[in-house]
Amino acid sequence: MTDSADSPSFRLAYVPGVTPAKWVRIWEERLPGIPLTLLQVTPAEAADALRDGSADAAFVRLPVDRTVFSAIPLYTETTVVVVPKDHVITAAEEITLDDLADEVVLHPLDDVIGWAEPPGEPAFERPATTADAVELVAANIGVLVVPQSLARLHHRRDLTYRTVVDAPQSSIALAWPEEATTDRVEDFIGIVRGRTVNSTRGRQTPAEQREGDGGGRGRTAGAKGGAAKSGAAGRSGGAKAGGTRSGGTRAGGAKTGGTRSGGGPKGGGARRGTGGGKPRRRS
Repeated sequence: MTDSADSPSFRLAYVPGVTPAKWVRIWEERLPGIPLTLLQVTPAEAADALRDGSADAAFVRLPVDRTVFSAIPLYTETTVVVVPKDHVITAAEEITLDDLADEVVLHPLDDVIGWAEPPGEPAFERPATTADAVELVAANIGVLVVPQSLARLHHRRDLTYRTVVDAPQSSIALAWPEEATTDRVEDFIGIVRGRTVNSTRGRQTPAEQREGDGGGRGRTAGAKGGAAKSGAAGRSGGAKAGGTRSGGTRAGGAKTGGTRSGGGPKGGGARRGTGGGKPRRRS
């Protein structure tokens, strides 16, 4: 198998119902020097395209052979029934499989639902493709149960669809050969997962971020905080020592006990008095 590293472009296969346009657009923005080539394949052809190297990766319908392929499940589709616009089923917004019990349900050979047993009455012959089955629905031959994306893909003005709430569902995944996980495959995985350009490269480690960004701010804040505390303490201490304690009766008399900083006659009288009150005047 040819390694995708030797190929001139990234080759992406996709099955009907998948719309890869948004991922292709991001690829072209990020990797303009590496063309992305699209290859539409049927669900049956998708695995072969990956095995023989025709595609580097593919949007496929699950299941896939996980002994050979790596796969990232992306989303699960709603299952709907396609009917003529004047069909009785259109009276409801949603139906169940039991509502199809008396209907002829077309089961094309390229069916992707994977029924254990298809609902309703079988048609006289199985259509070759989903597109053929849609034509038969338009001709009032029967109804068709498919993933919603296929109902949209084969839209006709004379047809509509309704959700089948209890039907099996089809899931879409990105798959690639496990032994061919190249840098280009990794790039595309990142795009599909919604990673940014710098999500895995060029970022600083948390330690570097703390050292380069947070460390300086932390030290500055600490210095300011220390200065503030020191100044506050100095101001507080000065106020207590030079203000209230030396000149005030309560602080001087009740707390300091007398001789710290020249309290004056009132301070001395308060300290020598019996009750700490005002000194008695001499007659």
